[in-house]
Amino acid sequence: MMEETEFWELMDAAREAAEGDPEDQADVLVERLLQLDPETVLDFARHFESRYNRAYTWDLWGAAWVLLDGASDDAFDFFRCWLIGQGREIFEGAVHEPDSLAELLEDFDEEIDGDGEELGYAADEAYEQLTGTVAPDLGIAPAPAEPEGTPIDFENEAVLTELYPRLSRRFKG
Repeated sequence: MMEETEFWELMDAAREAAEGDPEDQADVLVERLLQLDPETVLDFARHFESRYNRAYTWDLWGAAWVLLDGASDDAFDFFRCWLIGQGREIFEGAVHEPDSLAELLEDFDEEIDGDGEELGYAADEAYEQLTGTVAPDLGIAPAPAEPEGTPIDFENEAVLTELYPRLSRRFKG
């Protein structure tokens, strides 16, 4: 069984080794996961997936929208993967209070930050390389069909500025 602490340690070690580049972080993560047994890789995947689902909220999507200057469904999916890749403190802070990303993120480079698509595939890739088969169903609750919370009109600048005053100040130039 992989403990939550181990999950975050792996994520942090991969991010540090990749010097913050999400694509490199995914590559490093796959390399590290390949050193584990398949069951542990599935545990890692369960940890990842449950956090990914937990971050599926309207509030967080709004924060991503401000940070990325717009965020489609896919962009928000990749943002959630990237957010997990940022480690426990930033992830938990953002899920609890999305506007706090204004303080939690040291810097944010629109060219590379905010898109962790590859991180979302790391466990599947490692499992496949280890076993030669596709990862089985993880046996955790499926993602909700709709984000949690109250829908937000992302096209309304005034609403976004009101909901995310700190992010708006810092990232809306």
